[in-house]
This record gives sequence, C-alpha cells and structure tokens, in this order.
Amino acid sequence: MRKIYDVMLVHEEAKGEALLSRLEGKRSLFVCTIGTTETAKISGISAAGKYPELTDYTPPADVELLLLGKCKCISGVPVTPEGIPTPALITMSALRLADIPALVASGGLKINPQVPFLDLGGNPGRDIRNGKAVNNVREVIERARIAGQNLAKTADYLVVGESIPGGTTTALGILLTMGVDARGKVSSSMPGNPHELKIKTVEAGLKASSIEFGALADDPVKAVSCVGDPMIPAFAGLVIGAAARVPVLMAGGTQMAAVLAIVKVLNPYVLRNLVIGTTKWIITDETSDLKGIVTQIADIPILAADLDFNQSKFEGLKAYEKGVVKEGVGAGGATIAAMIKSKGYITKEVLLEEIERNYEVLLGSK
Repeated sequence: MRKIYDVMLVHEEAKGEALLSRLEGKRSLFVCTIGTTETAKISGISAAGKYPELTDYTPPADVELLLLGKCKCISGVPVTPEGIPTPALITMSALRLADIPALVASGGLKINPQVPFLDLGGNPGRDIRNGKAVNNVREVIERARIAGQNLAKTADYLVVGESIPGGTTTALGILLTMGVDARGKVSSSMPGNPHELKIKTVEAGLKASSIEFGALADDPVKAVSCVGDPMIPAFAGLVIGAAARVPVLMAGGTQMAAVLAIVKVLNPYVLRNLVIGTTKWIITDETSDLKGIVTQIADIPILAADLDFNQSKFEGLKAYEKGVVKEGVGAGGATIAAMIKSKGYITKEVLLEEIERNYEVLLGSK
C-alpha cells in the first residue's frame, strides 16, 4: 500500500493520488455533522460515552471541543467506559495546526451544543428496533443539500465528518435494507466488535418494519426512516449539495458506506467528486471491512491517515493502537486535510506532539 506524506492510498489508488495532488495546499472547510439516536443506549452497542445514557451529550461535547478547545455541556471531555478520550481531540489538533475553519451541522439532537450550529430541522433518532427510527428524512436531506451547495462556494473542497454514538449499527441497518452485504463488516469503537448484537438489533428493526434485505435499494429515504439515524440524511444532503461543485472528503469509517449508498441513488453524478478519508486503525481493523463494503457500492478512493500513537506518553492515546475508538468526529479526514494543506509539513509526529499538548491541557482543566 503506497503512501503520500503520511496518507495511505487504500483503494482506487490512482484516483486517490490524483485527488491529493489536486488538493495540495488548497483551502478546505471542515463540517461536523452531529445527531443522537436512542439506539446508542442499547447496552453494549457503543463506547462513545462512559455510560449509555451519556451518549446524548457526546456529539455536543465533541463539537464544543472542536470550536472552543473545551467542553461546556459536560465536565472534562467525552471518554469511553475505560476513560479513552474522544477522537475529537485528534480532529481539533489537526484543524488548529493547519488553520482549517470548522462548522457544525445538526441532523437532530437531544442536547444542543453551546456553540453556533446549522440546524437542519431534524429530530433525535428513536430506537431502530421499533422500525420507525427517523422523522422528516426527505426534508432534512433537502435543507442539507442547500447548505452544502452554499458552503461549497466558500472553499476549494469540503471535509465532512460526523459524531453520533451507535452510528455503525444504524449504518448497518441502512446498508442491509439497500442490498449491501455489510454483516460482520461494520466497525466499532470497541476492540471486541459486537457484531451479533448489532445484527440482532437491526433484524428486530427490519422485522418491525416488514423489510427484507435489499427491499429498499431504490428508496434510501425509507431506509433511513425505518432503521437509520438523523446524522445520515444531514450528511448525505451536505455531500450531494457540495459535491456538485467541489470535491468532498467524507471523513469517517464504515458509516461513510451508508452515506455513499444513499448519495448514489439520489444523485450518482456527484460520485466523481467523492473520496473517503479515514484512519489507519479502521483499515487495519480485522473485525471490519470498509473497503469490502464500499466496493459493492461505488469505485471511489479510500485514503487513510497513517496515525501512530505507539510512542505516546499517555496510556489513553496508546489505547488507540489496541483497537479502541479508531475513528470519529472526522479524525482521519481532518488529519489528511491538514497534511495536504501543509504539503507534508504536518506529519504524524508533528500531529502527535500537538495532540499530546492539547490532551495535557484538557487533563489539567478537569
């Protein structure tokens, strides 16, 4: 697998390389799309919060950290049950180093962040096991499309990330209803990927909504409505609006495959302007298969930030190398954008120094 700077070319290498050289030194805008779903409160589904009931606070706290350098809606920073810090720490550090502006867009929240954000008119997601997960999906996609169209006029390309606990389970639901074989292939914020629990959860939702595998291949709006989450229509709409004009780096792990499946049906024309940017930890994760899911949908490049926390002085960061967290809040995509904007000056070593510096400040402010 080849690298440019500290960016790994994982899939469709020639296209990925061409895009990296085209965007080198260019201006980007980072948009973090957030939402919450009751699905995250199913015990064992998500590690994005010390306790399941705290997952409502994780997305707002993540974006407060991005924009303010500290959280306001919670004390400290979002952590896993083992105390591992949010990947928003990586994203914040990358954006600061490269001086990349950031915006927040909400697909539907229980708790609003105490920073400015684009409200796309959605509601918090319900438990997908009831088969009625998300309201007004079509309206949110359309509002997000308009936002994406306008945001694309402000930068050479967009980097769109996400924060929604439980999101790989809802992504699995959407992929299965749309006929993409993602069983045992979606990632997890935990080292022990709870595939059986995720499949059982999704199957309960499919049964409740009387949907079989692939039945909604041409109806992504219904797929999200039944077994999705409110972040995904917001993300998909932003991509459709922005990618009609500029390249969009979809920053995330296996959830990006669900967004990609939706975008392909609603506007296949924009696929030529899409690339997925993730972290090395997603690519080396033996319990998931981002490339295997994406190749079933579209021939778009996959890039990965070759981050390395093995030498970190903090155990909380070293834990990333053991398969905890892996990705989120656009960490991989933000890192890639920082590296290419700086034309390689921002290396993984430079970034680790900045992450450790910020981690130290945050630990001291608890």
